Order: sequence, then structure tokens, then C-alpha cells
Amino acid sequence: MTDAAAAAVPPFPLAVARALRAAGEEAYFVGGCVRDRLLGRTPKDWDVVTSATPDAIEELFPKTLAIGKAFGIVTVVGGNGEAVEVATYRADSPDSRDARHPDGIVFATREEDARRRDFTVNALYLDPESGEILDTVGGRDDLAARTVRAIGEPEARFREDALRMLRAVRFASVLGFAVEPATLAAARAQRELIGKVSRERVLEELTRALVESPHAEGVLDLLDATGLLDLLLPEVAAMKGVEQPPAFHPEGDVYVHTRLMLSLLPFPRTPRLAWATLLHDVGKPPTAALLPGKDGKPIWRFMGHAEKGAEMADIILRRLKASNALREDTVELVARHMGFVAADKMRVATLRRLMASPLFEDEMELLRLDCRGCHGDLSAYEFLRAKQAEFAAEPALPPPLVTGKDLIALGMKPSPLFGKILRELATLQLEGESSREALLAEARRLAAPPPR
Repeated sequence: MTDAAAAAVPPFPLAVARALRAAGEEAYFVGGCVRDRLLGRTPKDWDVVTSATPDAIEELFPKTLAIGKAFGIVTVVGGNGEAVEVATYRADSPDSRDARHPDGIVFATREEDARRRDFTVNALYLDPESGEILDTVGGRDDLAARTVRAIGEPEARFREDALRMLRAVRFASVLGFAVEPATLAAARAQRELIGKVSRERVLEELTRALVESPHAEGVLDLLDATGLLDLLLPEVAAMKGVEQPPAFHPEGDVYVHTRLMLSLLPFPRTPRLAWATLLHDVGKPPTAALLPGKDGKPIWRFMGHAEKGAEMADIILRRLKASNALREDTVELVARHMGFVAADKMRVATLRRLMASPLFEDEMELLRLDCRGCHGDLSAYEFLRAKQAEFAAEPALPPPLVTGKDLIALGMKPSPLFGKILRELATLQLEGESSREALLAEARRLAAPPPR
């Protein structure tokens, strides 16, 4: 490999590939690392494919992990904890009962290995010595055409592994590519197979697509085009055609509004923000009602849609087996997304508590996206940013001047009133009261029995 080409590959993966070559085996880098390198992107992983059997790989390297050995994959581990997946050339058996895992594998040649991969742009092989790119499936042409195309017969590829349908959505949206028409049609024709894929893998692909795509609305468009949206997220599909008041939502219905917000998502973005953006108005279809407006004319209202949406988001993310952290954070973002509109009427203590939340930055971004995705009025967002700057010199939630021990010292006993007094004292402190004596006096007043 030329010096320039070798410099693009991290030392440990390069050493693994060269060690296999030195042992008389074929070895190439393959897949996303080659694709991304050709696109000028920084690869996340450097996977190696080889003629060596799994047993031979284990014998060659001092430390390996055999987690994927049944599928011909051995992970080689370096002294500093680096890890490289090394796969033996293989061809999957033609039958896959769960539309995800092959019933068996057959060790094969490099050309056969290429034909059993998912998409042409992922079946490019990089020679670790010469830097030559080997392409037997037309991957370089599809890279140039910015196209995601299944290798061979698309329906056969999706029958082998139904998750590939979602991977096509992710690759196309992340790379800004189009899905080749026959590949798209095959995904739509076989969309029901997605029901055989584990919910955890579905969630992983959807989350990566929403988080990594420069234009996340493309994820929604491709899910819709393949028919996967109706199957995986029917609550989102239900937003189509749900009208909104033109005065507040000149952009169109709830689905159009959500799509527009996805198009505005910034980088970097957290998974919870991406999911909250997709699901923030999922409660509108079931709460939609045509009610009289101020002028007596009917207007669409969505009373309690944030609360209903939070309930639905919880159900959706439980269904997809999301982690508790992702589910709970997303649900809270959805539940509170309408609460910031009247920020200028909030008490200072309320504002400071909001700003102390670990979700605050994502809440602010969701508010900005929501406003930009409809009427464009950012006054609530700008007000909150101004208040954030105003409070920046102080801790959002300073240590309390009066604690529960202080109330006990005054002769009070823990009770529901006890907690209410502590919260009111904390509110007064947040709103500027800095005298401990004044707060203790207020505690006595609040604890005193009402006059008869």
C-alpha cells in the first residue's frame, strides 16, 4: 500500500490485515470502511475479510473473542484494547427461517463473499498492501451515482435478512443517496418480513438513521415509501392529513409539520431529541376536535395532546424495547414540549428549576424546532435564552439556606406540610431571598396553625 493509502488506515487494523497476508492468507478491508474512505468520510470501524478459517485466525493472534465464530467472525483484540472483526469469506445458506440469521454458512471465495453482501456500495474490498479497490458488483458506479442498490436479486437479499430493508433506509438517508427503484420496490413488497426482526435491532437502525442523517426527514420519507412506517410506527403514519389551524401552522398538517422539524434537526443531536422530534405531536390525531374559535368559527384544537403524546411515546418505545433512559427522557420531552410557550409568565423559581434539568438543552432545541416548523415566532425561545444568560453567573439550583434539619430544630416533624414548607422556602431563595433568618421566619409563619 502506498504511504498515503496506509496512513488512512489505523495502525492496528492494518497490522491485523498484514499479519494474515504474512501467514499466506488473503485479507482485505471491506464494507463501510472502504465505502466511507472513498466518500471522504472517516470510517468508524475497519472490518477485515479473509480466506483464513476462524480456527486459523484464533491460532494466528494471541487474543481473540469467538462471540461470532458460529457465523465465521472472530474479533481480534490488541494490547491497548483495540478490536477488529475478522470474517472468513462465506456464503449464507439459501434459507433463513427468521428472515434475519442464515440457517448455516459455507466458507467461500472472495467473489462469492461479495455476492452475499447487502448493497453494492458495501461490497468493495481494499487491498492492505497495494491500496487497490476490488469491485465485482458495481459498487463504485453506485457510489458515483449516489445509489443504494441491493446486490443481485433484491427480494432474495431481503429474504435472507429483513433488517436490510431498514439498513437501506439508514444508508440512503445518512449518505444522502437514493434507493435504487427495484430495491425500493422489493422492500415495499416484502415489508411484512420486518415483523420477524427483533425490536431491539429495529430500534437500533431507526435511532442511528434519525441521529446520523444530515436531513432526517429523509428517514421518514423512505420509511413511508417502503411501507415500513405503517408497520413500525403506525402512530406517526396516523398524523397524515390531520389538519391544524392555519394561523399557527401555515405549513400544513401534523405530518408535514413533523417532517419539517426533522429537516431542521441540528448536528450533533441526541437520540432523545431525535425521537422527541418525531413523536412530539403523536398525540394530536386522537385528541383532534373541531371547536368554536374566538370569532365563533370552528378551529382545530388538540386539548391535552402533549400528555396523550407522552403516553403514546411511552407505548411506542416500550414496544421497540428502548432502554429506560431513552424512553423516559423522550417521554418527558414530549410531555413538556408545550410548557415553554408561556415562559414569560413563569415565576423566576420555575424558570431556574427548568434550566437545572439535564434535559433543558434538548427542551430548548425542541422548542426552537417546533416554532421554526410552523409560525416561526421564536420569542419564547429567545426569552428563555436571555434568562439563561441572566442566571449564568449563579448556580441554577444553589444549596438551600434552610434544610429539613433546620425545620426539625424549630420543633417541626416530617409531614406533607414539612415538604411543602421546604419547597416554598427554596422558591423564595431562587427568587432572590438571601437571608437565612428571613427564611426561617417564613418557615415559622407557614407552620403556625391557622387562627380560629
